Amino acid sequence: MTHKKKWLLFAPLGLVTIGAGACMVQWAGSLMQQRVPAKQWVAAGTAALVVFNAGMSLFGKGVAESVLYQLREKSGNTKE
Repeated sequence: MTHKKKWLLFAPLGLVTIGAGACMVQWAGSLMQQRVPAKQWVAAGTAALVVFNAGMSLFGKGVAESVLYQLREKSGNTKE
């Protein structure tokens, strides 16, 4: 798989995952405000942060692949 294809896969996937994690953080906060037992909202918040951080990692991988793609294009070396 080329750097360009990886970039075009990881960057949008990361953004979607970041959005899902952010929504889950809000959901966990609403559970806390509803006075749900702490065990439930802490677990929900932990899961939300895991999803959010996974999205950050995926997006970061996309950025790295974008840089590698741009460096290869600039050098004229299009072989992978």
